[in-house]
Amino acid sequence: MTADTTLVFVVAVALFFDFTNGFHDTANAVATSVSTRAIPPRLAVAGSALLNFAGAFVSLKVAATVANGIIDPAAVTLSVVLAGLVGAIAWNLLTWYLGLPSSSSHALIGGLLGSAVAATGGFNVVELRGLWTKVLVPSLAAPILAIPGAALLTLIVLLVVRRRAPGLVNRVFRRLQLLSAGFVSFTHGTNDAQKTMGIITLALITTGHASAAQFDVPTWVIVASAASMAAGTYAGGWRIIRTLGQRVTRLQPAEAFAAETVTATLLYFTARLGFPVSTTHAISSAILGAGATKNASAVRWGIAGNIVLAWLITIPCAAVVGAATELLTRIPAGNGFAVAAAATLGGIALYTGHRRTRLA
Repeated sequence: MTADTTLVFVVAVALFFDFTNGFHDTANAVATSVSTRAIPPRLAVAGSALLNFAGAFVSLKVAATVANGIIDPAAVTLSVVLAGLVGAIAWNLLTWYLGLPSSSSHALIGGLLGSAVAATGGFNVVELRGLWTKVLVPSLAAPILAIPGAALLTLIVLLVVRRRAPGLVNRVFRRLQLLSAGFVSFTHGTNDAQKTMGIITLALITTGHASAAQFDVPTWVIVASAASMAAGTYAGGWRIIRTLGQRVTRLQPAEAFAAETVTATLLYFTARLGFPVSTTHAISSAILGAGATKNASAVRWGIAGNIVLAWLITIPCAAVVGAATELLTRIPAGNGFAVAAAATLGGIALYTGHRRTRLA
């Protein structure tokens, strides 16, 4: 297999990851608005897809972080990128099937870390400072800020409308959710689509099709990544929508508006700073914060605990799959195995989703 052929495979698998990111993370943008009946489900995912596409063109700082700030670019090969993508895709599909809103961002980073370490036989390839300051700390800060932020905004909103009729309040905030949910979709595209842009650009640099001296994402990469995420978003991840929208806690329109607004604000500023923050972490935490303003029993903490567990194990689990796949690329037809594995997993997941998943 020539380098150019392998590059085409890598780009295809990267775009497939972007697609899985879209349908895996649809819930981030539309779960609360669907559960409060602010937006019909199919219209919600269609609007979210369009806004995801538009948001991808806003900034490239997250793409630069993924390409240059976590793993030493000099140690990256096409096999490393391909294996890392397979690790991320496998974890995305598994957690989607289980209905767990885990982080696609962390799955991608974990897969790349695992494949790079396996390829070099050591951890020197990992940019520990970049991993700590640009990934781990921001990812920890996002839920820490989202929970009290959503709770505070919810309390302020409820204080403002306390003398109004509940029916009127619900009608007004269902309309406002068109803005807040749209803002989440837009900033999700700004944050998440860039991760795939960074991976594809890294592959282009590795093969000499792009300059390592000056990071620049080609226009076709931006358009392709945005379109793949938008298509995945439209496909929808109904299992995770049910988990976030109904099983963690049930929000009223005013509470959902607060959770969405806080989430989108966090995503906007982290994207501007170049931090690949998990949109899943942010929205899940904001929902917990908004729901807890009623009383602690309003939140199903067992479900919340499962979500936290998924957060904690995403990077190591994706890293293990990425490392194993990198080892497989060393045997004859290894690269073909990686691509076949990604395609098979995707086909099984989409078929299963078509037959067995429905919006509750």
